[in-house]
Amino acid sequence: MPLDTVALRREFHAHPETAFRELRTTARVAEVLADLGLEPRTGAGVIEREGVVDHPDDATLDADAERAVATGAQQSWVEVVRRDGSALVVDVEGSRPGPVWGLRFDTDALPIVESSEASHLPQAQGFRSTFERGMHACGHDGHVAIGLTLAERLQRDRDFAGTVRFLFQPAEEGGRGARAMLRGGAFEGVDRFVALHLGLDLPLGHVVGGAVGAFATTKLRARFTGVASHAAAAPQDGRNALAAAAAGTLAVLGQPRWSTTDTRVNVGTLHAGDGVNIVPAWAELTAETRALDAAVQEELSERVTQALRGAAAAYGCEVEVVRTGGSAVIQSDEEVAGAVADHARALGLGAETFGPMGGSDDASLFLADAQRRGGVGTYVMVGADNPAPHHHPLFDVDEAALGHATDLLERLLRQG
Repeated sequence: MPLDTVALRREFHAHPETAFRELRTTARVAEVLADLGLEPRTGAGVIEREGVVDHPDDATLDADAERAVATGAQQSWVEVVRRDGSALVVDVEGSRPGPVWGLRFDTDALPIVESSEASHLPQAQGFRSTFERGMHACGHDGHVAIGLTLAERLQRDRDFAGTVRFLFQPAEEGGRGARAMLRGGAFEGVDRFVALHLGLDLPLGHVVGGAVGAFATTKLRARFTGVASHAAAAPQDGRNALAAAAAGTLAVLGQPRWSTTDTRVNVGTLHAGDGVNIVPAWAELTAETRALDAAVQEELSERVTQALRGAAAAYGCEVEVVRTGGSAVIQSDEEVAGAVADHARALGLGAETFGPMGGSDDASLFLADAQRRGGVGTYVMVGADNPAPHHHPLFDVDEAALGHATDLLERLLRQG
């Protein structure tokens, strides 16, 4: 009996897991693929966790593993994913010689609380997030379901040329997962690459064959260290890390924009201090920079780093600034983007070859790697009538888009 794409999407939606903690998700993916007669791979050759910044600690992952089993994941696969990491690759071989296609399906969710409003479809239909402070608010649950359904179709009927490598990638949010998989060797030998994303404020039934206007980005974490003291009896003896971080926040947000390209800056979190009557001895913030020009993005990131260091110095504090993740500008190839648009029209969908994305995605690193080696690829956008913006508590997708995306990818792989 064919997989139920909508049911899979709803299962993953109800069990959202954040970056590198996708144990239940990846274990269920592995279980489904194995049941199809495929051989999913994890660990060595798929991901290199050494060097990943802020990887979850053992206690967190142990608790996640227990939760995964308690909520229906197969224990044997949970143990594999807990040991090897939450990246997974599987190859499906066609009946004829041909290229190696790489298809990326991101698996992670966001650390936000999903809406419980009655009008929100996941709430109304009973598949709202059951995990505390987690939500699939960017469509990745749909991506995973599409990937599994497509793998089933290709496994059942291998009438296509070459090999299709399915890359189930953790930690897209924050831009850490693709780099770790590239270092691990998951992408070796890929000639043609496609990433697909649902939503992006496109109407249902509309497809963009290749994204343009996707930002290169750098994610930063700054840890300020000051000196604690009594806020009334000896404030002069303290060094206020919170004040330094606050000044750093304003310095980041006050960075000038470029006249030559589009740029963005943001400070996303700020935490500090231990008590109302203590001069704060520590503070930590996270920030990001984005630009449509890679050189400008690098310059902007360096300016932000220097601004944070200057803010620390102004308050007599120390600061450590670390790059936690990032992605590149997306340069979709017309050869593949045009083919996607043509196939979309043949399926009765509206389509254009290129269109703006307006965000960032570390799938860009896979695409850039393929292009450096002479390959081609694209970043496809499939409209899904999302009723609220991405990363919003009311985000959702029209589930008809799942079929559109699966049919489109299958047609592309079978016909080129």
